[in-house]
This record gives sequence, C-alpha cells and structure tokens, in this order.
Amino acid sequence: MFEPASKSMPAIDYVSMVRSVYGDRRAMLAGLMGCAVGAGASAYKTGSLLLWLVAGLFVVIAVGRFITIGKFNESKLGPTDVEAAEKWENWATFWAASAALVCGVWCVFSFLVVGDPFAELISMTTTVACMVGIVTRNFGLVRMLNIQLLIAVALLCGSLLFKGNIYYPILGALLFPMLMGFSSLARGLRNVMLGAVHARNEASRLAAELDTALDTMHHGLAMLDSSGLISVVNGRAEQVFDGFVPGNWEGRSFAALIAAAASRGSIPQRSAEQLMQVVNGQRSGKVILKLANSRFSEVTVSARQGRVVLLFEDITERVRAEERINFMAHYDALTGLPNRGYFAQQVGADLERRRTEATGETAMLMIIDIDDFKHVNDTAGHLVGDRLLVEAADRLKGAIGMRGLVARLGGDEFIVYRSGDVGPDDAALDSEAILSAFKPPFSIMGESLSTNVSIGIVTSDDASEELDGMMTKADLALYKAKGGGKAQSQHFHDEMDTAYRYRQRLKTELRAAVEAEALTLVYQPLVDLKTRRVVACEALARWTHPMLGSIPPSLFIPIAEETGLISDITRWVLKTATAECRNWPDHMSVSINVSARDFRNADVEAMVMGALASSGLAADRLEIEVTETALIEEKDAATTILSVLGKRGIGIALDDFGTGYSSLSYLQALPFTKLKVDRSFVMDIGVNPRSLKLLSNVAQLGKDINLTVTAEGVETEEQLALIQEHTKVDQIQGYLFGIPLPKREVGELIARMEGAAGQKAGGFAESRIRVNAG
Repeated sequence: MFEPASKSMPAIDYVSMVRSVYGDRRAMLAGLMGCAVGAGASAYKTGSLLLWLVAGLFVVIAVGRFITIGKFNESKLGPTDVEAAEKWENWATFWAASAALVCGVWCVFSFLVVGDPFAELISMTTTVACMVGIVTRNFGLVRMLNIQLLIAVALLCGSLLFKGNIYYPILGALLFPMLMGFSSLARGLRNVMLGAVHARNEASRLAAELDTALDTMHHGLAMLDSSGLISVVNGRAEQVFDGFVPGNWEGRSFAALIAAAASRGSIPQRSAEQLMQVVNGQRSGKVILKLANSRFSEVTVSARQGRVVLLFEDITERVRAEERINFMAHYDALTGLPNRGYFAQQVGADLERRRTEATGETAMLMIIDIDDFKHVNDTAGHLVGDRLLVEAADRLKGAIGMRGLVARLGGDEFIVYRSGDVGPDDAALDSEAILSAFKPPFSIMGESLSTNVSIGIVTSDDASEELDGMMTKADLALYKAKGGGKAQSQHFHDEMDTAYRYRQRLKTELRAAVEAEALTLVYQPLVDLKTRRVVACEALARWTHPMLGSIPPSLFIPIAEETGLISDITRWVLKTATAECRNWPDHMSVSINVSARDFRNADVEAMVMGALASSGLAADRLEIEVTETALIEEKDAATTILSVLGKRGIGIALDDFGTGYSSLSYLQALPFTKLKVDRSFVMDIGVNPRSLKLLSNVAQLGKDINLTVTAEGVETEEQLALIQEHTKVDQIQGYLFGIPLPKREVGELIARMEGAAGQKAGGFAESRIRVNAG
C-alpha cells in the first residue's frame, strides 16, 4: 500500500495522476492558510504558544508547497516521463505527510495539552475537512493518500482515546472507520478518473485516426445527419461540392446543394433526381454523375440509423477507358466502321425480327473485297494500305448512305446489309453505286492509286434465313465475281450451289472420318519470350481425305460446327492431347480450342474432366481456348462452364483477340488467364509503327489485368526483336519457332528448344533455324 503508483499503472496514467496533485496551487494555498487561520484563532483564544507554533508550521508548509508547484509547472513533465514523475510524487508526498502530521499534532495539542473546547472543536473539524480534501485531491496517488490518512487519523483518534472522558474514545471509535473508509472512496474516484482519461485518450486517438483517414483517402466522403445536413466532409468531397456550386457547404442541406447544382447545369437533372431518390430512401446504392467539366463521379450511398454516408470517387479515367474499350469492342480501330462482331449482333437482331413478325421483307447482304489490295501493300507499303482502307470505308458509306449497315469484316473485306425497303432493283443499284464510287483514283500520301472492288450479293425473302447462310452465299458470289475478272458484282444464283453440294459431301465424309477416328492432331509450340523454352503446345485437328487430300481446317471446322460434329471432335482432341501432354516435360501444358457449339450441345465440363481423369494430366497443365464467337452465341452457358473450369485450376485463354469481336467486354467478367493476340496485330509491326504501338497497348492491357499475353503469327526475327523490345508480351507462337507438327516431331522440337534455352541468343537463333529447316 506504500509502493509508488508508478509500479501499478501505465506510464501515461501515472504521469496524469502526478499532474493532478499539482493542478491548482491557489486552492492548495487557500486550504493550508485556512488551517493556519484556525490554529491561530485557537492560539489567540487560549494564549497557547504550541498552537501558535502549529499555525506557523501551516504557513511554512503552504509556502513550501507553493514554491514546489511553481517549479513543477516549469519542469514541462513529459506524458511518459516516469522517472521525473516519481521525483515529483516524492516531493508531493513529503509536503502532504507534513501537512497531515501538523494537523494530527494540532489535535494532540488541542485535546491533550490545551483542553479548550473551541480549540478541540476547530482542530478536529479542520482535520476531518482536510481528510475530505485529501481524498478529492490526492486520490490518484495511493501511497501519498494512505500516508496522509494514517498519520492524521492515528493522531486524531489517539488524542480522543487518551482524553480520559469515556465519550471522547467513543467519538474516536466512530471517526476511525469513517476516516479510514476515505481510502476506499479515493480508490473509486481514482477508477472513475482513469476510466475518463482512457476514454478521452481513446476518443482522441480515434478522432486523430479518423482525421488522418479522411484527409488522406483518395475519395471524397461526406456524412449527412438525420436532417439531411452535411455534418462531416473531407477535402476531396469539398472539391467535388465546389465543382457543383462554389462555397462552403458543411452544415448545410445536401438536397439544396444537389438542387443548386442541377439548376446550374453542373450535373444532369436526371442524375440529381436518381441520387436524391437513393439518399431520401435511406438505402444503399450507386449513382454516376457526369459533371459539367466532362468528368465523372461515382457516388456510393450507404445509410444506417438515420445517417447517410456518401463516397465520391472520380471515375473519369475508368469511364473513358470503358468508352475506349466499348468502341474497340464494337468498331474497327482503323476505319471506325462496326466490326464483324457488332455487325453480327445487329444483323442477327434484325433477322430475328423478320422471323418473329413474318413481314415478308427482303434482306440483302453484300460482301465487298478490294481488288489486288495485297499488291498495294507490297508496292506502296502498309501505311498507304491502311490509308486506302480508311478512304474505301468512307466511299462505301457515301455510296450506301443511311439505307444500309456498312461494316468491316477484316483485312480488305467489307460487308453491307439492308432490309425492309429493299426492292427488286435495289441490289443492282447499290452495287453499281459502290462500283462507281471506286472508279476515281485515290490520292494517298502523294500517290495516285486506281483501285476497284468486287462484290458478292445475296437477297432473300425467306424469314428463316440465317446470317451465316447469307454470308456463305455472298462469299460464293464474290468468288464468282473475282474469278470473272474483278471490278464487278455477282448475284448469288442456283448455279453456285455446286459449292453447297461439295460441302454436303464433306459433311457426310467428315462424319465417317470422326467416327473412324481418322483425324489427326498436330501441335504448335508456344515459347516463353524470356526463357526461350517451349511452355505449351496448341493442339490442332487435321483431316486428310483419302481422295481429296488435305482438307483445310477453315473448311471442315465450320462444317463440323454446322453439323454438330464439333463436340465429338473436341472430345477426341481433349482425350488425345491430354494423353500426349503426359509425355512432355512437367512445366509444359496443352491448349485446346472449344467452340460455341460445344457450349450449346455438349457437357463441356464433363468432357474436360473426363479427359483429365483418363489421361491423369494435372488440371493446371490444360488450357481451354475460346473465341469471342463462343461467348457471344452462348454467353450464359460459356460463363458458367468457364467459371467452374477456372476454379478447378484449368487455364482459360481468349483466342484471336482483336479480330473484330467485342472481346474486351468479357475480360473482366470471365476467369481468363491468357490473352492470345491475333496475328493481324503482328504481321506488319516491322513496317508500321502504329501496328507496333497497338500491339504494345493491347499487351499492356492484358498485363494490367494480370493475364499472360501470347502473340500469334510471329514469323520473322525482326518481329521477335520488336516484340521483345517494345511490348510486354509473355509468349510467342508462330512459324518462327515451328509449324504445327505431329506428336513425334513436336517431341523432338521440344527437346531441341529445351537445350537451346540454355544457350545465348545467337546460338539460340541458329538452333531455331535448324529446327524450322528440319
């Protein structure tokens, strides 16, 4: 009970308690001088020199304590300086014990020596009053409090005990427990004060942390009270509000702020109404505001217990990126025309309308191909070729006007679709208008180019007509036009049906080949750009007809999709390729394409997991490749299945990225692990800085969302060097590292590449050349 308080409480609490006993020296001085006056009055009445001595001691103690407090205030005691605080506690204890001793001696003199009733009364009441003051002033320091109580109570009660009269001991016996109970009272006060100190410190800490968080957060934050007034606002939010309506809006109505902003045109009226509906409804939600300075702010609203918190996030860059992505997803980057995917969406919707409404309208489709475009690229360069494509698009739009939809299929091919008001002569008139538009030469970069186009046309009154069928017929008509001398148009007619009969034969014989497992697999390596090791191979199906020879995949794969055989082929490729991958090094994986029809007609998950189970191949060594076509045609099924496969550790690659489909819109929604950039981005990077920049940006986009980026179609050392120096491409695929090879030869290539990976660049290039030559 007499150890220093520094041993029983945290440093900051101990220092606070020491400060409390030095808090108000005026009150201390008044108390001691009051004791001196009481003792002096008793001495004056009784004429006792001893009581005059007591009065003088009170004065001495008051002066000494006053001086000590002054020195304490000058010492600038730190909040955790325990050593210095202990020194000041000892001084306080000395003066407190001295005061208690003088009070006790005063009682002894009054009761046992002087014996005057007035002196006895005033000494006892003053001592008891001092004990009450001790509790309220020194409760924080246990040792000092106990010493004072023990000295004063012992001397007071001793004086009463030895007075001689039986009533005085009884009074002492009654006073003793009461006075000693002051210790418990002081402990309670000490706990209350410590609790208040802790609460204040915690509140200060939390307030400081909140201020720091509000000041450093990148978003604006505002809180509305139950009356809708802005009660809390950080600097970022003040900037947002200042953009709405200049001025200090803290403490003012948020509804008035939004109304003023809408009336000034700072934010759209509709957006203001939506925001206030969410705020007034006391519910959570998000509203995007388009500000007058062409910036965008997303407001996230949260409500609880009558208070509303608004978080303002500047999403201008995100919106602009989404706009760029949306444009890239729907429009051709070079010509600005709708791309193939967006064209298919719009035409598909119109054809569905014709089927639903049974209007009997005629639909017309034209495919336009620039004659000898390759010659332009080869002689004038790709920059001129790109410029020619842009001007060709402009001439097409001028020739068709608002009558039809013009899009770029890819390369040097364009497509036009019309429906509704198409008359018997419109196909001839439109095609003639296009041919006439291309008769004047093009003047591009100082060169005059005479370029014509060939056109394939198909019209149909059949409400069940599909876009694929119309495009096939238009392609056949285009082939006829180009074969007939170019610079002309051809309308599809029944004589062109020979191609269909050929396709029908292929359909029948492809089914037989699939059932007999007469297809073969070849594998094209994917090489890590940094390590120069083969990290994967793409499995590709091949069909060699016993009479017709090699049938290109571009012919038999669409037939397989049309007939539903594609799922049987996919199942066979999965089974065969995963088994073959077991023979490759453990770091290698195999990539397999899955089509839209697989998602529609087959249980892709069961196919994939069955192949892994039968082959024993680890899931992370298999990669499924899908194109945007699959995602557009079977969005829901593809999303569900790919998400499941991704969770099982199977890689998901977006193939042929950048070929005109709206690929970017799915990058965030689906669990892709790889982005395969189409060869069209690579083919002219050596001569077209714009193509290289575009490839670099696409690769950067993939890296920004943590995807492995593969460049397809790498065929020259120059392309490889440019990709390595200027892009963040991870892997490369193309004839530079090997054509698609049968399993035996690809195994040999893998072994050679593994060996070449340890060589320096020059030796590696020589090794690669020997591999390709072999």
